[in-house]
Amino acid sequence: MKKSILLSLLSGLFLQVSAQNQIPPADIQIKTAVLAAPADKRAEATVYGYNAQKEFVLLRKGTNEMICLADDPNQAGLSVSCYHKDLNPFMERGRQLRKSGKTAQEIFDMREQEAKAGKLSMPKQPATLFVYTASADNYSAATGEVKAGNLRYVVYIPYATAESTGLPLKAEVPGMPWIMHPGTHGAHIMITPPKAN
Repeated sequence: MKKSILLSLLSGLFLQVSAQNQIPPADIQIKTAVLAAPADKRAEATVYGYNAQKEFVLLRKGTNEMICLADDPNQAGLSVSCYHKDLNPFMERGRQLRKSGKTAQEIFDMREQEAKAGKLSMPKQPATLFVYTASADNYSAATGEVKAGNLRYVVYIPYATAESTGLPLKAEVPGMPWIMHPGTHGAHIMITPPKAN
């Protein structure tokens, strides 16, 4: 009896790990990726995701200003994002540097130098990134169904400061906007609503 229960538990764990590492079909990746975008932007957004070889590829060419990224199949749970196309050079450079093995600090420093040198294009006006996440037990990669997901907002304003925006350097209450990396190419307003119960 104990042996069959153990085998059943191990089998369930194996299936869960296997499902986590499988690449969902393109339609499921698109369905979940656009959850990060405002509702009126989803249908026309460009979406990038993964093919069967786990290569990062274009899944759908859009017609509006939003670019959405599907969930990384190597990570537990769900994490998708959508951002304004003017942020694409910044985001693409980050992906290149991450792929080459650079640390988060190295990526920040390199992009800061490149932006200051005019080699990395940054938005001339505020540009928004939306990030939608859910824990592994609230997300089905097989169906794309999500329960209790959380959305956070990041508004990039390169070189903005606490003084130029009137924002604090940390949130004093849950969901309060604050400015991160002030005075740098990566200056942005963080808005993280409290997690849904």
